[in-house]
Amino acid sequence: MIEIIEAQITEIEERLRQAMLTSDVRVLNELLAPDIIIISHRGELLKKQDDLAAHESGAFQFHDLNPSERQIQICGEVAIVSVRMQIVGSYQGSAANGDFRFTRVWAHTEPEIWQIVAAHISQVA
Repeated sequence: MIEIIEAQITEIEERLRQAMLTSDVRVLNELLAPDIIIISHRGELLKKQDDLAAHESGAFQFHDLNPSERQIQICGEVAIVSVRMQIVGSYQGSAANGDFRFTRVWAHTEPEIWQIVAAHISQVA
């Protein structure tokens, strides 16, 4: 069972990566839980609407998202993902290139629907 969940999470993580690259707000809206807690790489506390608005407005612009060092931990109906990501892009007009680590908590918010309920991003020194 754990292998099946890990495969699902790996697939949905790729769907998230593609949506981030293309600022596909429709897909991002599906993947982010309504009450998601997001801590940005600047330490800002963001909500779902903040993230979606940043993609809609072009504040987030990703040209490349290259994942590595992905770890998935399954805890019942929750999956915790840690992934290192080489990013080429910008945030609010400033370069946001570099090496970042993302932690995402995925939960079944409805049967068979995984959504991110919490996310944290930090730059790797």
